Amino acid sequence: MNCRNCNASMTGDFCHQCGRPVQIVRVDWHYIVHEIQHVLHFEKGILHTVRELLHNPGPSIHTFITVDRSRLVKPVLFIIVTSLIYSMIDHFFHIEQGYIDYHDARDSATGQILNWAQNHYGYANIVMCVFIAFWLKLIYKAHDYNFFEILILLCFIMGMGMLIFSIFAIFEGLTGLPVMKISGVVGVSYCTWAIGHFFDRKRVVGYLKALASYLLGMATFSISLMLLGFLVDLIIR
Repeated sequence: MNCRNCNASMTGDFCHQCGRPVQIVRVDWHYIVHEIQHVLHFEKGILHTVRELLHNPGPSIHTFITVDRSRLVKPVLFIIVTSLIYSMIDHFFHIEQGYIDYHDARDSATGQILNWAQNHYGYANIVMCVFIAFWLKLIYKAHDYNFFEILILLCFIMGMGMLIFSIFAIFEGLTGLPVMKISGVVGVSYCTWAIGHFFDRKRVVGYLKALASYLLGMATFSISLMLLGFLVDLIIR
């Protein structure tokens, strides 16, 4: 028989041309469980990645970018999964409601966009990576990392930030104690430390640059949302 992928002649269980198996495993309950175990397994899975990012983020991410991309999970998958975890916890406990009130502007596009970003912070966080990456590229221009490599860095770091927020959200949801405001400080502190640890972990100025880049990225992201809302309001009117 011929391979369904490349049409090469097949004599064994796998195609010698492209490596595809003769028989594809059927998608069933066992397949789903196996895929979840594959993503979460401790060795080179999400749990292993979390451990590395907590213990040694700079060298771990540098190794992933420049040497071995099998040591950690895929960065885009990591930030999507962690943002989804936070979003599910947020919507279950209604943690973010009432922190910033745009009630008076609910009829304007600006208010609706800002409300969306606040109520879907897990997803908005992914977009914010682009703005922070811009400032990191500008401030750390002496380092030989391109924009997309910096985005990979931020996928890992911002994903960890989502997990930090998730832990605080669960604690607040179960106890009723208002700890989410503390989570913001802890999350920014971790991101600052991890970015500085990646670029210049031996100098204090490296961590100050990291903090400045993060805050400028957040500010320009927020301003961009307001400008987008303002433009939409002008078009509607």
